[in-house]
Amino acid sequence: MKIVVDAMGGDYAPDVVIDGSLLAVKEYGVDVILVGDKPKIEQLLKKAKYTGNNISVEHASEVIEMCESAATSVRRKRKSSIVLGLNMVKEGKADAFFSAGNTGAVVCAATLELRLLPGIERPGIGLIMPTLKGISLIIDVGANIDPKPSQLLQYGIMADAYCKNILNKPNPSVGLLNIGEEEKKGTEFIREAYELLGKSKLNFIGNIEGKDLFSGKCDIIVCDGFVGNIALKVSESAASAMQTFLKRHLLSNIWGKIGLIFMMPSLKRFKKEIDYAEYGGALLLGINGVVIIGHGRSNKKAIKNAIRVAKEEVERKFNEQITEAVNKQ
Repeated sequence: MKIVVDAMGGDYAPDVVIDGSLLAVKEYGVDVILVGDKPKIEQLLKKAKYTGNNISVEHASEVIEMCESAATSVRRKRKSSIVLGLNMVKEGKADAFFSAGNTGAVVCAATLELRLLPGIERPGIGLIMPTLKGISLIIDVGANIDPKPSQLLQYGIMADAYCKNILNKPNPSVGLLNIGEEEKKGTEFIREAYELLGKSKLNFIGNIEGKDLFSGKCDIIVCDGFVGNIALKVSESAASAMQTFLKRHLLSNIWGKIGLIFMMPSLKRFKKEIDYAEYGGALLLGINGVVIIGHGRSNKKAIKNAIRVAKEEVERKFNEQITEAVNKQ
């Protein structure tokens, strides 16, 4: 199996991308194609003393930066690592694509190069997140910031198929993220989406509020990409702040420092449970191919786990199940 990795994508690229790819090759036995600045990548591989044959390098003379416009950069930079990498999947030279780079550019390029699955109007980014009752899937967290109500319904359908076939949840519950639980709450757009979800064959439980993101109240949280991305970033910030606050107070006196020694095993388990790096990357659902999107701040562990996620999605052939689910609805 061959996974294309955008070596130039992410805040710490290409160094951590290469480090994570080396870990993935060793642990998961996949072949990785690194796309980017070939001389620089080869120099870093040499520095890491890599001598195997599971990693190859494809040169890309252009890079789409985080600050660039998605649609414009994809059109103008046809030799960028994102566009060339996705083209390799399109041409059958690789099985999946991963990038921690410009999310909008990845979504735009994937839509143009790989196309959408039959019946799908717009792709959505689905992210698995920990809750008090296990895990939930939130969609969308940034692919489509101005969707139609019908597209939110499709997000629910795709997430439902994923939960049933991949997460082994036979009848996953679906909630619509809103400012209140009442049916008439929210904008006209949200109320229309509520009506469509309510009339569908999904196990729709109604609106849920922001306080329920991590409660496990439902298996699937549906929202537009604008709200979902803000919810994601606020959650990450809160988790990081909590760790800092806890460390600050525990180290403020001798008794806290002594207690910290005994708390370390529990704190390590806590950190692992909320660490985005453990979950790797998010799924770009609705695309005719396997595309995984990583956090811009991905470290080598996150890169490694994102490649694992890509490998698993290729093996599952999940896109066939999405098409079937959409047709049934």
